[in-house]
Formats: sequence, structure tokens, C-alpha cells
Amino acid sequence: MSRFFICTFGCRCNQADSSAIRESLHREGLEETASHFGADLVVVNSCTVTHRTDQQVRQTVRRFHRDNPGARIVVTGCYAQRDPDALAAIPGVSLTIGNADRDRLVNVLQESAAVPGLKVVRSPLDARGPHFVIPPCGIGGKTRSLLKLQDGCDARCSYCIVPSVRGPGRSARPDDVIAATKTLVAMGYREIVLTGVNLGAYGRKLEGAPTLLDLLRRMLEIPGLGRLRLSSIEPMRFPRGIIRLAASNPSLAPHFHIPVQSGSDRILRRMRRPYTAARFLGLVDAIRETLPFSGIGTDVLVGFPGESEEDFQRTCDLVRRAPLTYLHVFPFSARDGTAACSWAPRVHPSVIRERVATLRSISQEKDLAFRLSLIGRELPAITLAREEGMGDSTVLTENYIHARVTGSVVPNQLVTVRILDALGEGTVATVVQSLRFNSPNAGS
Repeated sequence: MSRFFICTFGCRCNQADSSAIRESLHREGLEETASHFGADLVVVNSCTVTHRTDQQVRQTVRRFHRDNPGARIVVTGCYAQRDPDALAAIPGVSLTIGNADRDRLVNVLQESAAVPGLKVVRSPLDARGPHFVIPPCGIGGKTRSLLKLQDGCDARCSYCIVPSVRGPGRSARPDDVIAATKTLVAMGYREIVLTGVNLGAYGRKLEGAPTLLDLLRRMLEIPGLGRLRLSSIEPMRFPRGIIRLAASNPSLAPHFHIPVQSGSDRILRRMRRPYTAARFLGLVDAIRETLPFSGIGTDVLVGFPGESEEDFQRTCDLVRRAPLTYLHVFPFSARDGTAACSWAPRVHPSVIRERVATLRSISQEKDLAFRLSLIGRELPAITLAREEGMGDSTVLTENYIHARVTGSVVPNQLVTVRILDALGEGTVATVVQSLRFNSPNAGS
């Protein structure tokens, strides 16, 4: 094998895992291809959070085999941990590798070559210690770098399969995080995205119990650091000190993704989410009060067993009331091994579809209203790699607005842009200054 292709499903943790796989294959001398057609090895890093993602993974694997029957297809990730036999039975799949063995994928490939007929490698997830080693820092084909600080989860939300396929919560040691960050800064990355399965639980099992806030303070002191951006943090694990830190330090992006899941306290209790709608609202209101132009996103789960029309309306009311700038809306998907899998009464699929459509419509309205409020403002941003065939370039503002700018700009540069227009299909901006990094949120 000399050429490989990686297909990634799911969250930013999976994207970070794929970057580590990519670097390990590069170190073995393999060359990455632009598509699966020219690859000798195809790695599918799977997700299993819903039935739909399972189906998409299976369909993609079959298509890869149909298009390139000579390629060796390896499936890893969360679906490969949950049900490796089902994946191994798909024509064309040579090997499935669970999450516990994903980081040593190259070694597993070499070992499997000596064991005829071996198609499933799946070790126990609880065999690891209270920490994990940060994967090597590679380019990963992205302008911004992902840095995974934490993996696994000890929460037991009644609908969530993630603890079963990612294992118990564990964190990288602070000194390892600092060293990895310095490496990324030295490599020239101007924005680093911090990710984890349960990022707010960072450090709980480490010696001295360092917190995410402690770690951020250390990271922000690194010379040459451009911008840090946080990925999703659960509301019960969100320290208010992060808000103050973002207001005082322009290198911490004023963009927060805080999953609420439901606006009904009754449903939140059934979900085993340890907070109330009022507590969530108080948190996002505090963010907007301190950081008036911050981007604030959330996840909403629709159609949870027993969700009544009144429960759903409470969710709609909360979403309309909260200073949110976008929503990710998901229909409930029963997962074997979770408490809610067998719960009744089930919400009819047609009702779920209607409710999903309603919330996505509200999300579009809030997104457009937020972008319209930014017209005329100057915002720090990073220039992104231009997509092939696109005449214009794209920037990502510190508060998570993807904006189109005219002409070609050098990627991976911190710039200041002025928002010119906000349309239903996107945002238009112009670059007004390069290498400037001031935050309009601080002191506003």
C-alpha cells in the first residue's frame, strides 16, 4: 500500500482522531489521495450517534468498495466499537478497529497481515488509565488545528451511546497540552480549536484536579499564540470564569457551543441532564451581557420519548428567548444500550419531522438576525483555505461567522474584516487590516 484516503464522520473529536491517523500513515511513507478512487487503503472513521449516521457509514463503505474494489477498506471509530461484526460483514471491509485500538492503527494493520481471516480488533475501553496521550500534531489538511484535550465521558444521559463507545472520561496532562500547543504555534497555526468528548470535565481525574479554566490561563500565556477556540461544553460543566477570561484576553474566541437539548425541565430530568432551563438561560444571558457580540450555539434533541406538545413549546420558547446565534437540531434516535432506548411513549416520526423543521426555521431566523446586527462592525477573523473552483475566499470571524471576501487571500492569517452584508445564504465582508487582533467584545 502506498496511497491512502480518510473519510471522517461525526464530531470534532473524530476529526482530531483522523488527523492523528493521517500523520501516522504519513510517517509510514504513504501518500494521501484527494479521493477514494486512487487509494490503496481507505480508512473510514465512523460515528454512531444516530441510526441515520450508521446508515450513512454503511452506504459510504459500500460505495467506496463499488468504486474502488481493489482498495483495502478499514473502518474504525465509534460504530466500529459498538457493532464491529455488522461492519465486518459488509462486502469490501477488510478490517474493523475499535476506539481502544484506533491510535495504533498502523500497528494493527501490520499485525492483521500475519493473521489470515482477522477482521475485528476491539479491545476493552476501560483498560486505559485516567489520562490519554495527545496524538502527534500534524497538519491534517486544515487551516485551523484541532487539539483534543479529553476523551470519554462519565455522564449517563439516558439517550446517549457515547460513554459506551468512547469509554470513561480521561484527560491529557496539562504539561502535555502546553507542549502540543507550543508545537502547533511553532508550526504556524494561527487558530487552535480545543476539543473533547466532555471538555468541561477536563482534569477531574488528574493529579491535583486541574480545571479547564486553569489550563486555558496557561495556554494563553504561550508566546506567539494567535487564537484559541473552544468546542462544545456542557452547561453543567461551564465555568463562569471562562466568560471573564474571554472578555479580558482577545486570544480566546468569544464563541461558545453549549448543548441545552430541551427547554422542558421535565424532559431534562428524563434525559438525566443535571440542570434546568432557567440555569441554561442564566448562563447564556451572562455570556451575552459580558460579550455582546459573542457567538452562542446549542444542540437541541427533538422527539425524546414522552415529549408532549407543551414540552416542545417550552423548548421553542427557550430558544426564542435565549441570545443564541445558531442551533444544531437532532431527531431522537433510540440506541441499544441506552436507558431511553425502550422508553415510551414514542413520539410519532411525522411529529418529530415537523418539530425539527420548526426549530431549524427558528435557527435560521436567529442566525440571520445576528449577522444583520453585525453589519458595519469590524471583527477579528482568520482566513481559511479557498475551496477549489471558488473565485472568492472565506474568513471565519472570532464569533463564528463564515464570511465571503472578494478575491484571493492568503490562508491562515489573522485579519480584521468589516461585515458588509448579511443574506439568507451567507455573509459578505471585506478585509480592512491584516495581522491585527483586537476584540470588540472586550470592554463593550
